[in-house]
Amino acid sequence: MDQNTTPESLPTIGWRERVSLPNLGIKQITAKTDTGAYSSSIHAFDITEFAKAGELWIKFCVLTSRHSADNTLWCEAKVVDQRKVKNSGGKSIRRYFIATTICIGEKCWEIELSLADRESMGYRMLLGRTAIRGNFLIDPRKSYLTGKPVQKIRTPINGLEA
Repeated sequence: MDQNTTPESLPTIGWRERVSLPNLGIKQITAKTDTGAYSSSIHAFDITEFAKAGELWIKFCVLTSRHSADNTLWCEAKVVDQRKVKNSGGKSIRRYFIATTICIGEKCWEIELSLADRESMGYRMLLGRTAIRGNFLIDPRKSYLTGKPVQKIRTPINGLEA
């Protein structure tokens, strides 16, 4: 929150919201808001490492809907870090972290996102407190307060279109 922002001036989100990740080609995915989680994560599988311009990149598959296995999307991103994260069961697991743009309603900004196995979870994406701190207030009684996210133009990465 900058010096001119007061809590009263922040927009409110619910316990779940529709978000987009335009750099990954994800037009819409439902994210569960979790202030107990430090970082944000997305369900990713078939993760493959590769080098690009001497840097570590990954290609991975994302399931954008919990209702349909047909909504899969191939993405790729530069790895910004690999860290141990405690999962919901308290077990430490090493995860890839990427940086990407997230859009909620009309607001877009850069976040770090870990790639996780969320197959058994109810939501394919978790929005942690570092991504929402200073950007929103949360009303845990409500859902989908921001409507559909804005659709930014995606810049293709390495010629790969999702």
